Amino acid sequence: MNKTELVAALAEKTKLTKKEAESALSAFVETISGALVKGEKVSLIGFGTFDVKKRPARTARNPRTGEEIKIEASTAPSFKPGLALKAKVNIPEKKSKAKK
Repeated sequence: MNKTELVAALAEKTKLTKKEAESALSAFVETISGALVKGEKVSLIGFGTFDVKKRPARTARNPRTGEEIKIEASTAPSFKPGLALKAKVNIPEKKSKAKK
């Protein structure tokens, strides 16, 4: 699902116009992004948690040349799904589909 399809689905479920749904989605993404930039954690009970992970500096190897490469420390956004989301995603497939 891409952004256009997500906006259309939101508009249909919320009875908003597509323009209003796109505005709401953009505000949601900007709000979460802003919190992550500040180093804050965003928890949505039942859905999951958005967080920032710190990656330490390390030395790696170029697989082609074998040369050592220094990788600088960085921070990266992460998402940990909640139990309710995991349960929805892990619903066992029906036996008829599994046999195919």
